[in-house]
Amino acid sequence: MALEHASPLQPIRLLSDGALPPDAVSVSLIKSAELQLLRVVLRTGSALPAHWVAGECTIQCLTGTAQLITPGKQLDLEAGDVVLVPKQQPHEVRSQHEDSVLLVTIRLGT
Repeated sequence: MALEHASPLQPIRLLSDGALPPDAVSVSLIKSAELQLLRVVLRTGSALPAHWVAGECTIQCLTGTAQLITPGKQLDLEAGDVVLVPKQQPHEVRSQHEDSVLLVTIRLGT
């Protein structure tokens, strides 16, 4: 079954009443020819393993804290922080101390 994405001009609620439901999972919210938007849920002690994406991406920490780890650098992200990850930059993301919700935007087109 194909994943249903939001349509243009369709609002998306990222967090219900500002809180993360206990059963919340990571989900792709929007995907077009040029853009993908994901809500990534990282539970305490979990991580997105090292990877890279072809286009630039942003990672915005919506709740909790997370660590963005690249070769030679670690950034601590708190709720409200956003960072640009260059295209093809290897990185991993960890949530060591608390549950975290991230909004990830990936540029797919050129």
